[in-house]
Amino acid sequence: MSATHTKMPAEDQQIDAVAIRFAGDSGDGMQLTGGFFTDTSAIVGNDIATFPDFPAEIRAPRGTTYGVSGFQLQFSSSDIHTPGDSVNALVAMNPAALKTNIEDVEPGGIVIVNEDEFTEVNLRKCGYPDAYNPLEDDSLQSSYRIVQVPMSRLTRESLADSGMGAKNIDRCRNMFALGIMYWLYDRPLEPTIQELEKKFNAKGNEAVAEINVKALKAGYYFGENAELFPSRFHIAPATFEPGTYRKIAGNEATAIGFATAAQLAKKRLFYAGYPITPASELLHHLARMKNFGVRTFQAEDEIAAVCAAIGAAFAGDLAMCGTSGPGIALKAEAMGLAVMLELPLVIVDVQRAGPATGMPTKTEQADLLQALYCRPSEAPVIVVAPASPADCFTMAIEAFRLSVRAMCPVIYLSDGYIANGAEPWKLPDIESLEPISITHPTETNNPDGPYLPYMRVEETLSRPWAVPGTAGLEHRVGGLEKQDITGEVSYDPANHEHMVRLRAEKIERLQSVIPPLEVVGPASGEALLLGWGGTQGSITTAANRLRERGHKIANAHLRYLNPFPKNLGDVLQRYDRIIVPEINMGQLRMLLRAKFLIDVIGINRVRGKSFLVNDLVDDVERVLKSDKGAVKQ
Repeated sequence: MSATHTKMPAEDQQIDAVAIRFAGDSGDGMQLTGGFFTDTSAIVGNDIATFPDFPAEIRAPRGTTYGVSGFQLQFSSSDIHTPGDSVNALVAMNPAALKTNIEDVEPGGIVIVNEDEFTEVNLRKCGYPDAYNPLEDDSLQSSYRIVQVPMSRLTRESLADSGMGAKNIDRCRNMFALGIMYWLYDRPLEPTIQELEKKFNAKGNEAVAEINVKALKAGYYFGENAELFPSRFHIAPATFEPGTYRKIAGNEATAIGFATAAQLAKKRLFYAGYPITPASELLHHLARMKNFGVRTFQAEDEIAAVCAAIGAAFAGDLAMCGTSGPGIALKAEAMGLAVMLELPLVIVDVQRAGPATGMPTKTEQADLLQALYCRPSEAPVIVVAPASPADCFTMAIEAFRLSVRAMCPVIYLSDGYIANGAEPWKLPDIESLEPISITHPTETNNPDGPYLPYMRVEETLSRPWAVPGTAGLEHRVGGLEKQDITGEVSYDPANHEHMVRLRAEKIERLQSVIPPLEVVGPASGEALLLGWGGTQGSITTAANRLRERGHKIANAHLRYLNPFPKNLGDVLQRYDRIIVPEINMGQLRMLLRAKFLIDVIGINRVRGKSFLVNDLVDDVERVLKSDKGAVKQ
């Protein structure tokens, strides 16, 4: 064992919030480790926000920078909205993890490294010069509190009598590291022990559960007895609105929300998908919900998935499919068919960094224009976007509610940051959730002739949803233009324009049922900070800090992108400047300028991750000091 600091007993220190990160090779179990720490912090009662960071390479060579996996978590005794800008404590399981993550650690922050992995071979793999070891670099030692722990050796020693092979024992190093962090931040061991036993015992792997528990305890007691840390930190529970809470990630909340929508509609949910990062988890989650009447189908490609969903919608199911940006492009023609058929259908787009394959495990929100306009001709659809992992539940229900009301496809724009991130979620009162009203006609609407499939409801302009096989309601469907009311094939120019305008108008009429845009802060002032999607946490935190500095600035977040909330135009007129941060090159900015004919200032990043709050605060202050124009990077 070695360390850069003299042994000394740790003093207890009460702090409000901490951001930590576990980083190691993709086979080191960093996501599992971070998940355990998150679950435990949620049980303790802290507010939490997480950011899992996956390598894009499926099997990157072990020990290289391409294969580094990370999990960042901020936990706090007060309300938080992001996983933190800088990292207070980093656990680096190998040199590659240290190299790719050290710049995110705050000056003076704690860096715990597995010194056993800093061999010449591993140092060379991640690009360090020959005979160079960063642990011996004076500048590193002077900037951070480096704590070197021989985790590999200590894990093997603690499990020497287990009778397990070296490979299984080495897989427990992450539990040893987790034990150290549990001691450092005063976390209980019991929830993780129970989860390990549940996870492995159910599969008949009691011996594996036992060695993981032993490694966890060994790391905890090492932290307690090694006297390497000058302080042990306590983070008190946060104060929440009364209720029952659980930790939830965005993709999980999305799946639960759609399953709940089906229950509220008293319908069967059909989900079709083709595996694509980061949307694949939706298929995994929904496949476990057969007991709620959920049916899942893994299609051979993206086009087959959306076509299967259209078929299920025609048959009367609540139908949906899910993908990420490249898959949306492949589904475009079939989505146009759904627009022409005027069927309820939800298409989930968990956005990722592109174009093409791009950076498939990194986040972006650059599919907004694609969601609005990526279909041939005039083919409008409803577009909604959740603002946080927990909000995915609410907006999933809302997507189907709007889809069946307007008899129109909905694109549900999530993103990698929301999908993989987690936060506390207050379990809703199921009885208070509004039912989704669906009526299938059982008799013809035309006693004097054939059934009229495009006779519309006056309030919503939606057509009836007749289920195939209902006697007397036989009607023609297809991709050719429909004659208004009768649904017959029509090539009449005037009818075509009429139908195009009808399909657009029924979406605009949804403004009467979607909630108005809510503004936080002054009702008018020097600026409005407006965002959508996964930037909500950064924008909310930045706006709070700017108001603390004396700026008369408000913030708002759009969850309905087509149609916009009815009061959006009025809200925009109240502020001297409209500032829109986006993880793209200015797509919402362009839409607002075109629709409302006002200047909009963009703050744009396309780096595969969300905004750092400090950077956003600095950018907004530069805008406030300037006359006009976007912030240039």
